[in-house]
Amino acid sequence: MTNAASQRTYWHLLGTQRMPSEYEIVSSRLLYYTGHGFEVKVPAAAWYERYQRDSGWRRTDWELFHDPRETTYAAYTARRAKQETYVDGLLESIDRSAHDRTLVPEWRTALERLFAPLLYPLHGLQMIASYIGQMAPSGRITIAALFQSADEVRRIERIGYRMRQLQQTWPELAHGHKEIWLHDDAWQPLREAVEHLLVTYDWGESFVGLNLCLKPVLDELVTLHLANAARAQADHPLAQILGSLREDALWQRVWTQALVETVLADSPATRCAVQDWIGRWSSFAIRAVGPLAAELDVFDVHSERRIGSQIERELRDRLATLGLCASDG
Repeated sequence: MTNAASQRTYWHLLGTQRMPSEYEIVSSRLLYYTGHGFEVKVPAAAWYERYQRDSGWRRTDWELFHDPRETTYAAYTARRAKQETYVDGLLESIDRSAHDRTLVPEWRTALERLFAPLLYPLHGLQMIASYIGQMAPSGRITIAALFQSADEVRRIERIGYRMRQLQQTWPELAHGHKEIWLHDDAWQPLREAVEHLLVTYDWGESFVGLNLCLKPVLDELVTLHLANAARAQADHPLAQILGSLREDALWQRVWTQALVETVLADSPATRCAVQDWIGRWSSFAIRAVGPLAAELDVFDVHSERRIGSQIERELRDRLATLGLCASDG
């Protein structure tokens, strides 16, 4: 390739004064319409103007955001392939053994109440992540959000498969999990939070509500505390599966923190909008997992602090690293 041709190809990356990385090549300035508008007049244009361009979540150049792990499709699939192979092995070991017959009635009840209904809120989180990817004003944010959506699909599939395994041994288990999600008192705060977030259309508020508030507290409940409870009940395969899913959640926090830090550094005025949203959604999030955490407390025999308090403290500490404050209400 001639120098002139390479400059035409990478014109938007010339400022780096170096050969661009694969991540920079495939993720930079992908969204034409954000700088030039839509080529044709479509009804969706007004939606994007209201909920993307006029959002309180603003910066001068969204391309300054950089995923710290430089996640491309190739890197994502390679990393997840290793995790999937590991989880496949765990599930196969369950199929080959009599593990599920060893589960005590108390733990089977907990799985029916606290594990099976997770399919519903996780579908909501997947839909919200997809919406954020659709509405994001930068290709790099779109890529990260859609990979996050794919992670949620992975989590839904693994939970669904594990529940079907349990039903092979205990046919009556979890047939009422939809009714639990819709009507059980312990699940209603989470259902309310997910349903409100599904109709939060400002892309910035949707991102803050999901990635800074609701999703992290639910991830703590499921991939840490539910995993600990499974381990305490000798359900080691489930604990290991949830531990693998936790790796996804930790990457999602990494790119989320990088985006928030970049925006707040570039546009300090945005901090007020972000803090207002956190004031609303952190309160929602803490209430959402509180009753479920209380039910898990009976399995957390090694801690002097209630699980709900631990989750709230983790949320507050994580927001504090960004100079933000969770709601006191």
